[in-house]
Amino acid sequence: MPTDAERTWEAVLRLHAALLPRLDLAVTRHGGMPLTWYDVLLELRDGGGRLTMGQLAERVVLSRTRVSRLVDEMVGAGLVAREPNPNDRRSAYAVLTTEGRRRFLAAARVYLPAIEREFEAVDGDVLANVADGLQTLLADIAP
Repeated sequence: MPTDAERTWEAVLRLHAALLPRLDLAVTRHGGMPLTWYDVLLELRDGGGRLTMGQLAERVVLSRTRVSRLVDEMVGAGLVAREPNPNDRRSAYAVLTTEGRRRFLAAARVYLPAIEREFEAVDGDVLANVADGLQTLLADIAP
């Protein structure tokens, strides 16, 4: 019989696997960008508009190599710029551009309602309890 920790982890993974493709489809189809791009833009915005590639990789939970390739694609689309790090020649900053901010806000108008639609059948008290519980777990496990 699985432990509560195992059951929790399994539920988180299954929920993520079930919702991610649907949310990605909504953002790609109606928001004009893949969900991975949205995630990068979100983290850059929340990070003050500028993060090192290492910081960005930690926040979006992708490998540094994958983040680097993703940022290259986004630089080509004009959503992100790369700036050298004057304190470390081996690293660079990913910087949110004006166009990136504009496109992020446009995609958010699709993404946020899509999240709400996915959870609309769930009782509000249940959602609040799950959110509170997961935030407590996050604070306890990854302070």
